[in-house]
Amino acid sequence: MAPQSTVTDSALAGLREDLAGDVYVPGDPGYDEARVVYNAMIDRRPAVIAQCESPEDVSNAVLFGREAGLPIAVRGGGHSVAGAALNDGGLVVDLRRMHAVVADPENMTVRLGGGATMSHLDRACQPFHVAVTGGRASTTGVGGFTLGGGSGWLERKFGLACDNLLAVELITAEGKHVHADAEENPDLFWALHGGGGNFGVVTSMTLRVHPLPEFSFVLLLFPAQAGPEVIRAYRDLLEGAPDEAGGGGIYLNAPPEEFIPEELQGTLLSGALVTWAGPVGEAREFAAPLFALKPSVEMVTDMPYADFQCMLDDPPGMRNYWSAEYLSSFPDTAVDVFCARSAGMIVPSGMQHVLFPMGGQLARGPADFPVPWRPAAWAVHPFGVWESPADDERAIQWVRDVRADARPWSIGAVYLNFTGDEGRQRVVEGFGADNYRRLGQVKAAYDPDNVFRFNHNIVPAA
Repeated sequence: MAPQSTVTDSALAGLREDLAGDVYVPGDPGYDEARVVYNAMIDRRPAVIAQCESPEDVSNAVLFGREAGLPIAVRGGGHSVAGAALNDGGLVVDLRRMHAVVADPENMTVRLGGGATMSHLDRACQPFHVAVTGGRASTTGVGGFTLGGGSGWLERKFGLACDNLLAVELITAEGKHVHADAEENPDLFWALHGGGGNFGVVTSMTLRVHPLPEFSFVLLLFPAQAGPEVIRAYRDLLEGAPDEAGGGGIYLNAPPEEFIPEELQGTLLSGALVTWAGPVGEAREFAAPLFALKPSVEMVTDMPYADFQCMLDDPPGMRNYWSAEYLSSFPDTAVDVFCARSAGMIVPSGMQHVLFPMGGQLARGPADFPVPWRPAAWAVHPFGVWESPADDERAIQWVRDVRADARPWSIGAVYLNFTGDEGRQRVVEGFGADNYRRLGQVKAAYDPDNVFRFNHNIVPAA
């Protein structure tokens, strides 16, 4: 049960007067809609939801929350699998109305509001044929994604999203506006390259963009039993591949799409996805060894990157539990245990069992940012998405089993945006022990009371 709010009517009236945006409390029309997040397992009832429209709104909301003694959560895209965008009985600073994006192709930058999603970002960049690494779902919030590191389809070509972060505007726990870039507040700027939302509410950021005149992909699907051969072939193809290549080896429930034969829809398939930052002819030529395996389904096309980003979106309202392990290598033994574990997937469901290639520009990026999983060669990502609460235990155990299977090859470090609440040690591993100590010092300087703690939390250094 949610704790009782201590907010007085006069304080609430003051907040409504101070905000250009809207304020919702339990019982208000629109309150229940405003507290829905991507993961249907998360059902929390904040005392106050402040839908901010400007940095001034954010500052006023933060000060209101602190004066009222309310725990404060920050909502961007609402995609955190742990439900970090919500709390019970506290304040939610909701940034979704602050989603403006302005692309500047002359300077090869893009500036965006703290509530912008990948779709907002990609659609603004597409007319200029530029892009930056984005999340693998169009509804993901750019802010939390980037601050947590930012792994996506284009990372082997353009690096992580945080590698392209040029400047940030944020509101501190004291309600103050702070600018951070490589010259101004450099310690804070460093911490924002992987340290997440621990240091303040990011109201806008500026990212570097790159030319992307063409984008294409090859999606080949096979019977599930062909998986070991397919995954091995994909692994061999991507090892030492050019930076243009990305994608993943995958087991998935075949979606009800036109390109999937009706008799295969809803069944478990294995597959290989090759994304290509370039023309479709090059993609097809690169993927030739996979075609030799005689896929049941072929989809080979060029497509605007912004459209591709929407292709694999999972519907909202599903139950979610995910995790990941980052690996130094993926030998045949690892392939075998990875493929065998697909037998535990719920069929039909939205579950995906994915092997991502690392390397390329991702591996060559700045070594001092708090993203210690950068040197990994591969990542295993059990993506649990299902409909019925009756399957919760089975789905969660499957994700944990995938992790346990992969641990012999794990480097220990992990991309925390792929994880929920897996304990304090997992958070330290996600940042790296030395980085965690330095992050704790930055946290102590900007948020000594740990106001912003609904995240992969960094405890302020004593």
